[in-house]
Amino acid sequence: MDTEPLVFVGVDWASTEHQVCLTRTGDPVQRTFAHDADGIGAMVDWLCAQAGQPSQIAVGIETPHGPVVEALMDRGVAVFAINPKQLDRFRDRFSPAGAKDDRRDALVLASSLRTDRHCFRRVEALDPLVVELREWSRMAAELKDERIRLANRVRQQLWRYYPQALDLADDIGSDWILTLWSKAPTPADARRLTEKQVGRILAAHRIRRITAADALAILQRPALTVAPGTVEAARAHIATTAERLRLVNRQIKDVTHRLDALVEQLAGPEPEQRQAAEQRDAAILRSLPGVGRIVLATLLAEAHQAIQARDYNALRTLTGVAPVTKRSGKSRRVEMRQACSNRLRTAVYHWARVATQHDARSKNRYAALRARGHSHGRALRTVADRLLGIACVMLKKRSSYDPQHEAARAPQTA
Repeated sequence: MDTEPLVFVGVDWASTEHQVCLTRTGDPVQRTFAHDADGIGAMVDWLCAQAGQPSQIAVGIETPHGPVVEALMDRGVAVFAINPKQLDRFRDRFSPAGAKDDRRDALVLASSLRTDRHCFRRVEALDPLVVELREWSRMAAELKDERIRLANRVRQQLWRYYPQALDLADDIGSDWILTLWSKAPTPADARRLTEKQVGRILAAHRIRRITAADALAILQRPALTVAPGTVEAARAHIATTAERLRLVNRQIKDVTHRLDALVEQLAGPEPEQRQAAEQRDAAILRSLPGVGRIVLATLLAEAHQAIQARDYNALRTLTGVAPVTKRSGKSRRVEMRQACSNRLRTAVYHWARVATQHDARSKNRYAALRARGHSHGRALRTVADRLLGIACVMLKKRSSYDPQHEAARAPQTA
C-alpha cells in the first residue's frame, strides 16, 4: 500500500446483514449493516468518515468478491482477503474453547489484519474481460457437470430395457444418440428402422466412426424380457431427460463460442516476430503444448493475479502441484496439496495430460517418473510443475514457446 493504514476493519459478510468491526487505537467499534444498496452505501460512508482519506483504511474479509468488496474498492478502500482456514486459526487466539459468532469473526479479521497483514492477500480490481471470462468459464464447467448427470440418467434407463443402445457410443448424451433414440425409442421400434433412415441421422450429425449398417445391427439385437410397464416408464423418463440434454448441449456450444471470443480479445492480434515484447499473456500461454480453450480460459480467469505477477510459487500453490512437507523431529513426509483451487487443479491436470501426448519432453519426463514408481497423478503433477515454470519464464521474457530452447528455461525445483 502507498499509504500506511490507520484504520483496520473486519467484515463478516452474510446474506442479509454484514457485521463490521473497526479498530484503531481504542476499543473496537461494532456495527451491523443490511445487505442492500442503502446498507452497503451507509457502511462505506461510515468507514470513509473514520479516516482522512479512504487509502488509510484496510478492510479484511473472507470472500474476495461480491458487492461489498466492489463497493469498498470503488471508493478507494484497500481490501484484503484471507483463507477461511487461516481465519479459523486466528480465531483460536480469542477463544481457545472454539466459540464463534459474527461479532467475534469481524473482530478477529480486524485484529489479524492489523498484526499479521502479510497473511492476507490484497484484492486487486480485475480487467472487465477477465471478470467476464471467469464467469463464462465457470458456466462451462457447471454445464458440463450437468450434462454428465443427465447423460448418466439416460444411461441408467437404457440399461433397464434397451442395453444394446449403450454400445452405439460411449457418450450417451450426444445429439446424434438422442436423435436416433427418438426414431427408435424401443427395441420394437428399432426393428422397423431402415439403414437409410439411420444413415441420414449419421450424415446430419457428421458421424463417421460407425456405419449405418453397424448401428442398425446393434439396435436390432434381441431385446431384454422386462416386466409390463417398464418400457413405457423408462421411455417417458428418457424423453423428459433428453429435452434437458439437448438444451445443455446447445448451451455448451454457445458458451464455447463465447469463451473463444473472449480469449481472442485478450490475446489480441498476433504480432510480428520482432514485436514479441508486445504479445499479450493469452497469446503466450496459448503457444504452450497441451493448452486448449478451457485450460487457457481457466488459467486467465482463476489465476489472473499470479499470472500478472509471473509468480511461479503462487501458481504452484494455487494449482496444487506444489507438495506439502510435514516434518516433526525425526519424522518427515511429503503429501499432495489439498488446499488449492479445484478448478485450477483440474485445468492443470488436463494440461499436463495432453502435453504428455503431444510434447516429447513432457512425454519423456512422465515416462521416467512412472518408471521410478510414481503414480499417474504424481507424475502428471511433476509435468505440470515443469510447464508452469516454463510458462512463467516465457511471460517474463514476453516470448512464445520454443521446443528447441525451453529446457534451459524451466526453473529447478526440489
